[in-house]
Amino acid sequence: MDWRINESLPIWSQLTEQLTAFIAAGRYGPGERLPSVREFAADAGVNPNTMQRALSDLEQRGLIVTRGTSGRTVTEDASRIKELRRELAEEKLQQFMDSMRELGFTEAEIRNVIRDAIKEEKDG
Repeated sequence: MDWRINESLPIWSQLTEQLTAFIAAGRYGPGERLPSVREFAADAGVNPNTMQRALSDLEQRGLIVTRGTSGRTVTEDASRIKELRRELAEEKLQQFMDSMRELGFTEAEIRNVIRDAIKEEKDG
């Protein structure tokens, strides 16, 4: 995994955010078994207790499920994952809109920038 840890923010929170994005992006699919806490922690270079806190948060949010001795899996609830993707998209869009407004763009100018970027993506 490509973990990005910033020491100025709570590490467990960053792990939660990154694992959430991995689930939303399908890197871990519905029902897929996740690595153990120790495996995840070693991969991320963090304390297992920190990783455990992140995974517990994901479980409370309904994104992962503990299956007794079988370990943890991603939820099989496709509607929950779809809802998650929508939430993350809206959050990213709001951040983009706020940044563009800070730069002085009007809504019409923002629409033009987006339209042009989509056109370039298609043509490029």
